[in-house]
Amino acid sequence: MMARSVKLDSELKSLATLSPVQLRQSWLVLSGINLPHASPSLLRHMIAQRLQEKTLGKLPTYIERELDRLGGNNDATASTLPRRGPILPGTRFVREWNGKTIAVTATEGGFEWDGETFRSLSEIARAVTGAHWSGPRFFGLTAKAA
Repeated sequence: MMARSVKLDSELKSLATLSPVQLRQSWLVLSGINLPHASPSLLRHMIAQRLQEKTLGKLPTYIERELDRLGGNNDATASTLPRRGPILPGTRFVREWNGKTIAVTATEGGFEWDGETFRSLSEIARAVTGAHWSGPRFFGLTAKAA
């Protein structure tokens, strides 16, 4: 087990040095699925999860089903989103938009994105898209309207 753990640690650390092309190739080898529009950050996370699953084993099926049920993004589960409480400083919101990963951090004075502080998530959504968006909706905090 120790040798497997050392090998896994080495593989996980090497992900930080891979180019986007190398990441896509690694994902293709691991999964058989080509993801031409996935960001390098997302690919690193997906590859890391797959490597950990191969080495340490997958979650039991019943847990995967429950996670899918709780975190699914289809209309059947959208209405079951939990009510959100206050957004605490340090909370991270991550969204893909036109092939770019948008990562926002809540702070005491608002929200930080791309080195700037904004008063609301809606301001960030507007800066990203160039159009008026509900910030909570843009970052997936509210269910889609029917």
